[in-house]
Amino acid sequence: MEIDFTPLPAGTLVLVCLGAIALLLFLILVAKWHALVSLVTVSIATAFATGIPTASILDVLLGGFGNTLGEIGLLIAFGVMFARLIESSGGSSVLSEALIGKLGEKRAPLALGIASLLFGITIFFDAAFMVMLPLYLAVARRLQGSLLLYVLPGTAALSVMHMTMPPHPGIVTAGTLLGADIGLVMLFGLVVALPSWFLVGHLMGSWMGRQMVLPIPDILFGGPRVESSSTSSDDAAPEGNGSSGSPILVETVKQKNASKVNPPSVGTLLALIFLPLVLILLNTGTTMMVKTGTASKELLWVQLFQFAGAIPVALLITVITASYVLGTRRGRGKAAIEDMLENSLKPIASVLVVVGAGGMFAEVLTASGIGDALAGTLNASGLPLPVALFLVCAIMSAAVGSTTIAITTGAGLLGTTIAAAGLDPIQMAALVLVMAGGSGVLPHVNDTGFWLIGRLLNMSVTQTFKTWTVLKTLLGVAVAIFATLLYAAAGVLS
Repeated sequence: MEIDFTPLPAGTLVLVCLGAIALLLFLILVAKWHALVSLVTVSIATAFATGIPTASILDVLLGGFGNTLGEIGLLIAFGVMFARLIESSGGSSVLSEALIGKLGEKRAPLALGIASLLFGITIFFDAAFMVMLPLYLAVARRLQGSLLLYVLPGTAALSVMHMTMPPHPGIVTAGTLLGADIGLVMLFGLVVALPSWFLVGHLMGSWMGRQMVLPIPDILFGGPRVESSSTSSDDAAPEGNGSSGSPILVETVKQKNASKVNPPSVGTLLALIFLPLVLILLNTGTTMMVKTGTASKELLWVQLFQFAGAIPVALLITVITASYVLGTRRGRGKAAIEDMLENSLKPIASVLVVVGAGGMFAEVLTASGIGDALAGTLNASGLPLPVALFLVCAIMSAAVGSTTIAITTGAGLLGTTIAAAGLDPIQMAALVLVMAGGSGVLPHVNDTGFWLIGRLLNMSVTQTFKTWTVLKTLLGVAVAIFATLLYAAAGVLS
């Protein structure tokens, strides 16, 4: 949010930023404060230290928290509901068995990665991660291997698609601001993304997954599965607030046993998984038609497609459809479905508030002027254009935790220089991809995705740094390197 005040000198703001991050890590890792308490405390301290007017601090804090949860809260909630429906119906086992049966156990991480590349082309990272996570966990449970061996390659694939492929917001923003041909950006984005993912996401991600073995979390499944309990189905513990012998409990146990005998088909499950993809594609397609003048935004069908394809609405429709297809149609009672969905939300309360607090911290860093101070200092360095663009976006990404802000700042600071360079369309597209790579590096405690992945996979902050931060940084560097090579080759040939 915009605040009318005079920011501190650039050097002071940089020191405050470094101190805030160091304090946050100390409170979480050494003092063992809860992440929520640590993030809110450091956000308040940073706001005061950077000179944000006292009367505006609460608005900044609540604005960052509310905006973040407004974007991601419903997505997470509907995502875990959908995952719970698939798991309870036996669908996760069906999908994992089909995948392993087709490609074999050794190629399961590669298969998950390729599926994620396809799924992530048009779906925003957070939404795609929530839809694909049940499949990652199902394969990990089936093969009893390292959780990260199956999650990291797929998650890296989703990330590189979000980073480099329109219509994702960061890359589209970069292309628009620099006046690049979006078609060329999409073409070369794919050329850059695939080798970057294979070398870093698949090979490096698989290696990291084998090095760090984590237990498979139950957070998306509302607690441990009945199948894994040592008790019999007659005396199994209830899933939620039902008591032993209650109708809900008896029906839940019967349905779990039935799901083993008569699970849903692979075709049904794939149709449900791709339902939000189709809806979101309708949104994307109609939006592009409006922008190109092919269709009017006043048309009712355009408005309906755009509404139904909005990510929260698409996931809501998917949950309602899955509740019928995997629940009601298969004989599950309304009370059991309601109890199951209610229980699926209980484990994610901590995830939601911590993700929101991460957005709060990022908003403070943005409002204080820290990002502008860092980028302005680098702008005067005289570095080669691709290197300067990468560093501006990387520093902005590390400082404020926002891909779009990082790209917007980079284009704003160096846009005049780029325009005066007389670049051809391929070079311009390559620079857009360099910016995309820079904007994706160094995700840490001010990045909501950092907390989303760490919390849902039940990783500590240290483990999230060692895996996700390192992997995504290497992925961004790889994208920038391949894009720079493209830039250099286009310069030689022009």
